[in-house]
Amino acid sequence: MRLPGRVGDAAELRKSLKPLLEKRRRARINQSLSQLKGLVLPLLGAETSRCSKLEKADILEMTVRFLQEQPASPYSTAVSGPLDSYLEGYRACLARLARVLSACSILEPAVSACLLEHLRQRTVGGGPPSQTPTPAPAPAPSPQVPPPGSPGLWRPW
Repeated sequence: MRLPGRVGDAAELRKSLKPLLEKRRRARINQSLSQLKGLVLPLLGAETSRCSKLEKADILEMTVRFLQEQPASPYSTAVSGPLDSYLEGYRACLARLARVLSACSILEPAVSACLLEHLRQRTVGGGPPSQTPTPAPAPAPSPQVPPPGSPGLWRPW
């Protein structure tokens, strides 16, 4: 048995919820664009205060340009050895750090330059910083067992 008016109520409910759902969807998009702007602007060297009123399309274009400038993914090229992969990642990290340090004034320029030079010299070394062999751990001492029948050993039987 169908109750009269139920179909109309569902349609009205959908009509009344549609603007609310659209408002929430737009709020999520705007929040994500705001986070994207906060992430990409410092990496591109742009001042956040100067770019406070960017259009959404500008933020998306800047993000696309930034991603296009990034080195290709190691998965898209032929399989390389672990050392090649390490060096590639190290160099990519170093390049990104150089961009961030130049865009932000976290460190003094002299300290920043010294840090970058030190890290670049590590790249010339050709391998991870932990290439030196680690000493083998010493064997754990075996527990001392008192001889049977000694008063220091309690046995329940």
